[in-house]
Amino acid sequence: MAEANYQSSQLYRIRHSTAHVMAEAMLERFPEAKIAIGPPIEDGFYYDFDLPRGINEEDLQWVEARMKEIIAKGVDFSVREVTPDEARTQFKGQPYKLELIDDLVAGRVDDNGNEIAAPADKLTFYTQDTFTDLCRGPHVANTKEIDPEAINITFKMPAGAYWRGDENRQQLTRIYGTAFESAEQLKEYLERLEEAKRRDHRVVGERLGLFTFSQLVGKGLPLWKPYGATLRDTLERWLRQVQIENGYLPVVTPHIGKLDLYRTSGHYPYYKDSQYDPIQVDDEEYMLKPMNCPHHIMIYKSEMRSYRDLPVRYAEFGTVYRYEQSGELHGLTRVRGFTVDDAHLFVRPDQLLKEFKDVVKLIEFILSSLGMTDFRARVGTRDPSSDKYVGEDALWEDATAAIIQACEEVGIRYHVEEGEAAFYGPKLDFMVRDVLKREWQLGTVQVDYNLPARFELEYVAEDNSRSRPIMIHRAPFGSMERFIGILIEHFNGEFPAWLAPVQAVIIPVTDRNNDYAESVASDLRKRGIRVEVDGGKGRMQAKIRSNRERSVPYMLIVGDRDTAAGAVSVRLRTDEDLGAMPLADFIALAERVVNDHALELH
Repeated sequence: MAEANYQSSQLYRIRHSTAHVMAEAMLERFPEAKIAIGPPIEDGFYYDFDLPRGINEEDLQWVEARMKEIIAKGVDFSVREVTPDEARTQFKGQPYKLELIDDLVAGRVDDNGNEIAAPADKLTFYTQDTFTDLCRGPHVANTKEIDPEAINITFKMPAGAYWRGDENRQQLTRIYGTAFESAEQLKEYLERLEEAKRRDHRVVGERLGLFTFSQLVGKGLPLWKPYGATLRDTLERWLRQVQIENGYLPVVTPHIGKLDLYRTSGHYPYYKDSQYDPIQVDDEEYMLKPMNCPHHIMIYKSEMRSYRDLPVRYAEFGTVYRYEQSGELHGLTRVRGFTVDDAHLFVRPDQLLKEFKDVVKLIEFILSSLGMTDFRARVGTRDPSSDKYVGEDALWEDATAAIIQACEEVGIRYHVEEGEAAFYGPKLDFMVRDVLKREWQLGTVQVDYNLPARFELEYVAEDNSRSRPIMIHRAPFGSMERFIGILIEHFNGEFPAWLAPVQAVIIPVTDRNNDYAESVASDLRKRGIRVEVDGGKGRMQAKIRSNRERSVPYMLIVGDRDTAAGAVSVRLRTDEDLGAMPLADFIALAERVVNDHALELH
């Protein structure tokens, strides 16, 4: 559900209240613990603790059992206002709470001295049973509103979390939990988690031989094996063709650039912490490319443009590099070197709306073609309290208005979320749910008035004056690595036939059928079908099982009768048996499925 609706829901109250109950039980188990914060999150809640020792499975089981006892007592949640001094007395000996109290009393300002939150002369406490917390709510009225059989804190192991997200502060222990309105909903959620473990792209990717990592190469730098490279290349070729059909022009840019390029764009020093240190070359400083857009800008700027030349649409599968913390790396979905299906459009103001709408339609087409039809749009605007953004207020307002108008005219459902903009402009993110109902941020579109101004881009207008183009940044996949990781889990490795690294495998019944199998393979390869022959030792049924586990879409069994008839017996990876058919008929079936980019196998 949308975040605003979630925060006003009964489920949110249940999870927030259960987090407090967990804190109460944890303090019973660890009386010397120092407590920090415990908010609800999308799929549950967490609470951070500074513990006197490490926590183990036995502790978690004890705490969960105690939580159920507290809930079953039917205790009220009561709220009261207190003065800051009363709050400090209540939390004497709790340094994290005392720090929060001081911040609330002082109010908050940004780096420019602008007020974010007014100083508070009153604070609120919520109390249930023996536990009191500094909290704004909301909560349930009584724990009777919580089903004790619909809570769980043992599904996910505790993790480390720096206090206030600052790696220079104390590392706390974060205990995760979840709660639902019914035990049946919890059961379904835990089953989805188990299915997610089975679909983990790192496990499936290894089973299918798609990619690997090497400590000698470096953390977060994937190496694509032949099957993975084939999958990736197929995706790229398809998107290249779709882009060409939509008027995009291919460009190629280097993997490094002078530091001054990224100073001009603003990427350095705004994102200095996530970029690799500059490299000294011939008394000049260079950087591994963190973004493609400055390079595309310089291609645009290499010649004077007329208003008749616009829009200009540049597209590149450009590899960029970001320094991600070691603890944040995760298979393909969080890496240090990745390829962006990047495009940048340079448009006149009168072209902005149409071009933006066309980009949105293109991303909708791409996601839908891959079976990702459950998505919504998020309009990311700037946080007015932050100083990380560049550009004039009027330009931000114009860009935001253009995005919202485009969404409304295309008819895509959207919600506005403050603080999710890029530093140079607002953006539209596609939030996609996979088959397990997990939400991923995939395609993104951004309207940018600022980089054209920073780089002084121009075109000659119809009246011969110099005008400034507007940029649209666009990436349907986002990162090829991350997108493929999500695709692996979405399909559980059972890719549509057009994407499968091996589309068909031919299984001879006996050795005397090997020559015919090779002949069939040759015919299929000539028609562009990716095929292998499984002519090694082993029984036919064992080969069928092995190739089913490899998720090969089509298994073509050839015996004596098939050889004599110029036929193949077709078995799908779903175990559906299509029976024997002339080879020409199978070729026609496979070509139709592949050329149509169909999600089904026949």
